[in-house]
Amino acid sequence: MKTKDELNKITSFESSSPFSVLGPKLDTKNKTLTITSYLPFALDAWIKLKKKHREKFELHGKIQMKRINPQNIYQAEFENVKEIFPYSILFEDQNGTSYEIQDPYAYPLQITDYDLYLIGEGNHFKIYEKLGAKIRKINKATGVHFAVWAPHAKAVSVIGDFNNWKEGVHPMENLNGQGVWSLFVPGINEGEKYKYAIKSQRNEIKIKSDPFAFQAEVRPQTASVVCSLKDYKWKDSDWMKERARNNFKRKPMSIYEVHLGSWKRNLNEESEYPQNEWGFMNYRELAHKIVEYAKEMGFTHLELLPVMEHPLDTSWGYQVVNYFAPTSRFGTPEDFMYFVDYCHCNNIGVILDWVPAHFPTDEHGLNDFDGEQIYAYQNPKKAFHKDWGTLIFDYGKNEVVNFLVSNALFWFSKYHIDGLRVDAVASMLYLDYSRNDGEWEPNIHGGNENLEAVEFIKKLNKSVHKYNKGIVMIAEESTNWQGVTKPVHLGGLGFDMKWNMGWMHDVLKYFSTDPIYRKYNHNQITFSLWYSFNENYLLPISHDEVVHGKRSLIDKMPGDQWQKFANLRLFFGFMYGHPGKKLNFMGSDFAQFREWNCEWQLDWNLFENDYNKKLNLYFKDLQKLYLAHKEFWEVDFESRGFNWIDFSDAEQSVLSFIRYSNDKKDFLVFTCNMTPVLRENYLIGVPEAGFYKEIFNSDAVIYGGSGKGNLGGVESFEEKRFHHDNSLSLTLPPLAINIFKIEQRSSKVERNLEDQNLSDDIMNDAESIVHNVNLTEQAQSPERIIDN
Repeated sequence: MKTKDELNKITSFESSSPFSVLGPKLDTKNKTLTITSYLPFALDAWIKLKKKHREKFELHGKIQMKRINPQNIYQAEFENVKEIFPYSILFEDQNGTSYEIQDPYAYPLQITDYDLYLIGEGNHFKIYEKLGAKIRKINKATGVHFAVWAPHAKAVSVIGDFNNWKEGVHPMENLNGQGVWSLFVPGINEGEKYKYAIKSQRNEIKIKSDPFAFQAEVRPQTASVVCSLKDYKWKDSDWMKERARNNFKRKPMSIYEVHLGSWKRNLNEESEYPQNEWGFMNYRELAHKIVEYAKEMGFTHLELLPVMEHPLDTSWGYQVVNYFAPTSRFGTPEDFMYFVDYCHCNNIGVILDWVPAHFPTDEHGLNDFDGEQIYAYQNPKKAFHKDWGTLIFDYGKNEVVNFLVSNALFWFSKYHIDGLRVDAVASMLYLDYSRNDGEWEPNIHGGNENLEAVEFIKKLNKSVHKYNKGIVMIAEESTNWQGVTKPVHLGGLGFDMKWNMGWMHDVLKYFSTDPIYRKYNHNQITFSLWYSFNENYLLPISHDEVVHGKRSLIDKMPGDQWQKFANLRLFFGFMYGHPGKKLNFMGSDFAQFREWNCEWQLDWNLFENDYNKKLNLYFKDLQKLYLAHKEFWEVDFESRGFNWIDFSDAEQSVLSFIRYSNDKKDFLVFTCNMTPVLRENYLIGVPEAGFYKEIFNSDAVIYGGSGKGNLGGVESFEEKRFHHDNSLSLTLPPLAINIFKIEQRSSKVERNLEDQNLSDDIMNDAESIVHNVNLTEQAQSPERIIDN
């Protein structure tokens, strides 16, 4: 018989070892079996045996259990028993309703000592398969095995519809006293809603969602949902095999950054999916619509603002509560799997924004999880982001590092994603990030580096690359930290790419300047090339640049409407010519005038505006040109892929440069006229003699330009200019970029443009993207020549 104190600990929700009291207990010496159960809703309770056991004990039905505690602990005893036999518990509540349940405390727990060792060591990279809610079949009974880490808790229980959300009804076991609590509840299955009730050492009860839940309720509800992730049948095997062989450095990468909640909504559209008051589309609807648009526009990847469950639409997703659950705003986990799968089947990669830097203070989340900050630093000088009102993960704690690394691996394994863009890396690296003197403490060497975060990042990048070939890890890192994209074994952080924030700020500042003053700011447009090959850079024009009073991309451009659009075309052309992979936020590709608003969809009606429609066509053709010519992307991260022709012409605000293929056999010549002044007979040097075909002109009438250009191309002539022995005499249209490609032929052969009627050839040559004829009549209605 258990002591009164042990029974009271069960009923007062204070027991850390309920298995020592509840369930079947076999006394092999006396051959007795005692079954004890806590049934707080019962008026009477019985044990029900299978037929063969009823006959053995000469029972005709069920055996009455005795109430041995005023708070409804019941017990039954069997004599002459050699082993535990299967049984169920019957009870009747005060309303006369009868229930039959399986005894949770009759089933073994599924967390092993080795699991506990790996968790404590921080190396359980598939911890998500053990912690959380897992559907299991144990001793022929199907149910859910729950496990949660709460090292400071006095007691933990799982609550849900199956126990009327009453804490303490299903107390969990603290395994070996190591802070991992576990319980198998038979009879429940997929779709069951649940939470954990956690009693702190101060006797406070915290009601928490599951940190390892695979699914969450639609906000504002906050329960976790039992989900197995086992039903979806993937169809992207070809993509996955090719990805494993892929070297992203030698491939084109043009990323379309998307916020799913505001890309497009369907309040006024027919849909096969249930409507909601916010008009959010289902992941499957979004897959078809976004992929169709992304393929048409020539994007290679999507980057999604965080899809992990977050409480507020207006947070954009960066304040994550459930790291293992895609947000239920847009459907189920299986729906999101379909989204990724559909992208892959259409040759589009999927990158997720991921937030290991901080988490919000919501009551149902990680904050103060078991009465203590187990996920965040406890030191207030390290624990809190005052800018964002969030808590900082404790990277010095093995269990926290395990949580984050396994979460990254989870998205690669279970959702087949192709990369993570790691948010706010700078805030992780520096102890004094956004802190004044006296608000932070130096590390053991007296520096401002967070050494624990550095080690976490290295472990993260080593782990995900070890188990996932061909994926990319991208750092949003805004400082001059050295070696962000250097391999870990060479002393770096191990990322594949880093956002070039310096390029973004300098170039946007330059393009926001009235062209008349640009000659005084020439260094802003050239400076990035002095450090472009120190890291593997991605050039971002992200959501952060078109919100919160910063103005939309088109609205940053100076001048009247014509000049604004010309400037924007020139900006995109310069961006795509500049070394580095590319990222553009949704809406910039058709020049949305207003700032991005996450609470409503993009202004798709702007396609009725001639300027916006032409800008979108320009962006599309620029991307097709980018994909078609390896010179744009084959050598993005090494200086041998880029050469200046002339960066010194600040007076006329003109730049000219060359991009080379990996073998240097192919190259493109770029000219950028940063003013609205037409420049004729402008001389630049070129590396080879020959005819230079004008393959792209942002001033083409079809894009909304003035139609000035070079009639399809120009012949070089022998004249040394700077370090080249040959030169071109060019017409540089106003606020325009022009791109030229040499045709391989003898430079001595005379070329008669008029005899060959080049004006017609240009407009019908399917291998070029010219659209640049400056003959007024022909330029009024040129044919489209780019097609899939």
